[in-house]
Amino acid sequence: MTDRYAVIGNPIAHSKSPDIHARFAAQTQQDMHYEHLLAPLDGFLATVQDFVRNGGKGLNVTVPFKLEAYALATALTERARAAGAVNTLKFDGTDMLGDNTDGFGLVSDIVRNAKVAIANKSVLLLGAGGAARGVLLPLLHEQPARLVLANRTHSKALDLAHRFAAQPRLKVCTFADLDDSFDIVINATAASLASEVPPISPRVFAAHTLAYDMMYGAQPTAFMRFAAQHGAIARDGLGMLVEQAAESFYLWRGVRPETAAVFAELRAQL
Repeated sequence: MTDRYAVIGNPIAHSKSPDIHARFAAQTQQDMHYEHLLAPLDGFLATVQDFVRNGGKGLNVTVPFKLEAYALATALTERARAAGAVNTLKFDGTDMLGDNTDGFGLVSDIVRNAKVAIANKSVLLLGAGGAARGVLLPLLHEQPARLVLANRTHSKALDLAHRFAAQPRLKVCTFADLDDSFDIVINATAASLASEVPPISPRVFAAHTLAYDMMYGAQPTAFMRFAAQHGAIARDGLGMLVEQAAESFYLWRGVRPETAAVFAELRAQL
């Protein structure tokens, strides 16, 4: 019997996850079906329960349900606990394992695809919301020389940093405090959704800087254009999307798909 998987969210029709996982399944010869699953804003739990009753094996979770998925899980991976949010659920009998593959996807795209090492580098992470929270632990595991978490309000960044109090390499500041350059600058704010740029000094960029926007689209984001204008090498988050999906697929199926061809196909469709 074909195993069922889905991506759950509201809205959800725009998600490319079914395309990605269909390609992974074909590549690895897995008997599975992956679909969009729209949940009412007040009906996440009921929708998940119905999905499981009807043979569902796993879910990717997107906006706005990652915190509800975290609360629903009966077991959590280390990276899910660190993120305080879940983007992947695996159903095994009565257990619901919650994971967060966003940080893995980001690190994989930077290190393996962009071929930029994070170890011993200076890293700036812009934003202290859910996107930043999901990637902090995997970034720290790469052993950067320093990781600066910058946000418009200092208190919000400080609250997030307190989850990682044992990490001496993690520093906190406001956007206005930024005045020196970094090897890697990651935009985890939602500014690109409004075609805006976080209010940061262009001095954070140098000729060698990788400027990474978690958002992606057919054209470079406002952040990517701003970074490129000041000498940085700009990259969007499409590779992160594909790599985090591959990690979810591996969690569910025990097989790690190749991502390069899937990334190329998605890029050509944008």
